[in-house]
Amino acid sequence: MGKSAFIHLVEESVQQTISLKEVHDLLNYYQEITSKTGEQLDWSYNSHAFPYLVTEKNDDNGNYLHLRGTDPNYQHLLVGVGSTKGSTDDQEQFFIQITLPEASTHGDKNKGNELAKFFAKKLEGKLHLFNDRIMYYYKRKLS
Repeated sequence: MGKSAFIHLVEESVQQTISLKEVHDLLNYYQEITSKTGEQLDWSYNSHAFPYLVTEKNDDNGNYLHLRGTDPNYQHLLVGVGSTKGSTDDQEQFFIQITLPEASTHGDKNKGNELAKFFAKKLEGKLHLFNDRIMYYYKRKLS
C-alpha cells in the first residue's frame, strides 16, 4: 500500500507539540480502554481491537513505533512524529504520521484509520486520511 495518514496539531489543538513517548502513551491508553470494553462485554475484545505488538525502532529514518501484527489479517503499521515550519509563520507544526508499508493488509489500513481518528479526537487535531480526505477534530472559528 505505501500510504500515510497525518494528524496535524494546530493552534486550536489540546497541545501544540508531541513526542514519540506521548504517542506510545496514547496507544497504551487505547489498549486500556478497549480491554475495559471487552470486560464489559465479557469478551476478549482487546486482542481484536489492538492486534499488534509495539516496539520502538531507531534507524536512518529516525525514531518510530513499529506495530507488528499478531493476527494473520494484520501485518504492520509504522507510527512516528515530526514537525514542519508553518506556511504563514515560522512556528513549528507538529504531526503524527501513520504509515502503511508495502506489505500492509486492508486490516492494517482499517486499523490505521481507526487509530488516526482516535489520535485526532484525543488531541483535537486536523486529520489527513490515507485517501487524502481531511477531517477536523478541533473547534474551528467561523469567519
